Amino acid sequence: MPEQQGGGPVEGRDRAATASTVGGNGPATRPVGRASRRSGDANDPASGAHGAVRRGRTTDPADTGTRRRSSPQGRDAAGVRRWARFVKTVAFCAATAACGMLVLRGNDVLDALGGLDGLDGLANARPADHKTAAPGAPAAPGTSAVPTNAPDPGRVVQIVAHPDDDLYFMNPDLRYSIAAGHPVTTVYLTAGEADGVNAVEGKRATTPPNKPAYAEARQNGIRAAYAKMATGDRSSAWKRTAVATKGGGHAEVDVLVARPEVNLVWLQMREAGSVYDNAPDSLHGLWDNKVARLESVLASGTPVKQKFSYSKDQVVQSVVGILEHYKPTTIRSQDPTPGRSPGTKRYTDHQDHFYGARFVQAALAAYAKDVKERPHFVVQNYVGYSNGSLPSALDPNEAKEKLDILDVYAWLDKQNHCGSEAGCGDLKVADHPEGNNWTSTVNYARGTGTSWLTSDKEHGLWAFKVLDGQVAVWHRTGLIGRWSGPRLLPGTGMDQGISTVTLPDGRIAAFGTRTSFGARPADYRREVVYAVQKSAGAQEFGDWQSLGTPETADENWTSDISAPAVSVDGTGQLATYVRDGAYTLRGRVQLANGGWGPWERYGGADLHSTPVTATDGAGRRMVFASTTKTVLGWAQAKPGGPLGPATPTGLPDTTLPLTAEGREGGVRLWFRKPGSGNVRTALVTGEGGLKVNHLTDLGGLQGFGSVTASGHVLAGRSAGGQLGSDLGSGRPWARSALMFVGAPSSTVTGKNTVSLAVVGLDARLYVTSSSSSDDANAYLTPWLPVGPRNTGR
Repeated sequence: MPEQQGGGPVEGRDRAATASTVGGNGPATRPVGRASRRSGDANDPASGAHGAVRRGRTTDPADTGTRRRSSPQGRDAAGVRRWARFVKTVAFCAATAACGMLVLRGNDVLDALGGLDGLDGLANARPADHKTAAPGAPAAPGTSAVPTNAPDPGRVVQIVAHPDDDLYFMNPDLRYSIAAGHPVTTVYLTAGEADGVNAVEGKRATTPPNKPAYAEARQNGIRAAYAKMATGDRSSAWKRTAVATKGGGHAEVDVLVARPEVNLVWLQMREAGSVYDNAPDSLHGLWDNKVARLESVLASGTPVKQKFSYSKDQVVQSVVGILEHYKPTTIRSQDPTPGRSPGTKRYTDHQDHFYGARFVQAALAAYAKDVKERPHFVVQNYVGYSNGSLPSALDPNEAKEKLDILDVYAWLDKQNHCGSEAGCGDLKVADHPEGNNWTSTVNYARGTGTSWLTSDKEHGLWAFKVLDGQVAVWHRTGLIGRWSGPRLLPGTGMDQGISTVTLPDGRIAAFGTRTSFGARPADYRREVVYAVQKSAGAQEFGDWQSLGTPETADENWTSDISAPAVSVDGTGQLATYVRDGAYTLRGRVQLANGGWGPWERYGGADLHSTPVTATDGAGRRMVFASTTKTVLGWAQAKPGGPLGPATPTGLPDTTLPLTAEGREGGVRLWFRKPGSGNVRTALVTGEGGLKVNHLTDLGGLQGFGSVTASGHVLAGRSAGGQLGSDLGSGRPWARSALMFVGAPSSTVTGKNTVSLAVVGLDARLYVTSSSSSDDANAYLTPWLPVGPRNTGR
């Protein structure tokens, strides 16, 4: 968040001046204990009156839907392996008899990692002023709680600009990950020192500035917030240690003693001190070569005692070293291309946020290229300040839990529970801990599309996600073939968010965006690219081809384009669409000779979502995009014709992500109701102009984000972070134990059979299937991981 965020309490921290190195091949932190997972409600049954409206990608457009049933997948851990073997055998037989469905398991299911090996030398760091851990606390760092050969549950590293950016913009995902026992490390690039005044609004004029003390207070607030999320006790003890970085400076590393898989890393660089204004001594100035080095600002209580400064490359190498040490499988970052306000042309996010995110992009590229012994990783980017002007994505209970953590950070009770003269939290936010409506919402900046899983004419499956900055492909041959992958297609710099489409000749085309840095800072560029299968069913794809970008320069709109939406109309004409930096719709249409027309302007205003597109029963293409108040639509008057003007649909506001599927003669949309998480749907027809029919509320376990719909299956993220699924009308939503990154995807793979896929926090593909041949007994088979464990060894 802005520089005026600060920290909550953590009492009696361990402080050690022992130095070690963040980087190299040191072991990653591992969980020793597990917090109980928040179960969430399982109510919100879908309306039975409109059960048929839930379905998409059906083999029969007249299909009216089926019923849903709870899956056997959410069982206790005890005996899970014996149960999994039994269920797999039964599922195989039942599926094969019903419709030839088969999903092949790759390797072991999720499990916990053992003990904390810690940063190099950290386990031997000598604590000072250590608060005694509570009785029954987990073993000390350096010990192992479970076997080291246990399956990898996935490790999360978050990298943000300021203390509290994680709490405002990455929660509730952060809280979900900690509650589920995933190793979580958050890296703070700057000290967040701001103007050095730690006071509520009425006392700021009389409070003397002290930047080191304010930075320490913000750290205290963060430690308190994480301790609260992980243990329920804001004053749970931390071990604080100074370590050397790969960039030549030093960082503070904090390990939560009771939950040593929870780490905080403080790089303590100078922040910009301004949201928009020119500030050469900042990440922005360093990126743009306005300064050669950026100095540190050390918090008053940090064990780091020697000041330092970083060049641009040293910042990148410092982050690479952290990644090299923790070996994350999921990396969370802020949005590197947030855009500008159309009226004022000011950035829509803090300059530290998105230039920090660009440093992260550069570090990820170097890490992927130069570090060989590492696991695959997936990236999730988060929207920042502009969340305040968008519809609320969280239901009231989830929003309250998010606000409760901000209350801890803001040090509302002003009790000196942390034992620090600097203060135990960030009083700048104490007047309004909710920020600008930030605690009531969360939005992913990329990776919201749900068309990354597709099937071919032989009922084989193809999945396309970005791992390590390259597009990864997983493939199952036919209905009962073996899985292969992940196989990384050549070409780096790929952003999250791949859309697929099947061409008239049966080949699959994958579309996405690619980021390149260029020789100069002004050469930063994000462009639309696509690759096409060399022949239908072939493993090989052609080279990535560029469609360019509707943006003329990064300086204009910070390269703020959405991921592409793509569809083929009834004449076989291919087209792709993006939201541009001015919040309007742009698109390119493929010509008969295989070339592409120019970037066309299709108008609209206030577009914030990634567009979606599908074709109706008459072969007419429709395109839709969310605004802050409604959904706009565009449609062809006839197949092969131009796209018509932007047309209001009359739909109410949504929480941005849309899913569109051609069915029932029209195009059906799915989206979420603001402030509740419930899934809604409506059928849009195009005869005589766009017309919306039967807006229906389907429930949804108070989740957020994109939903996927195919056949009788509807699925999306539920409260708690797990996948929720609806398998037909008249039954409650079911909740899976699997946590995942980005959006789910699904596709029909044979008569009455739907395959559903997600990428877990361990960056592995997980697949399940459901048959609706018996509507009353439809269920999801157990989640099956594809490919080897993602250990990087």
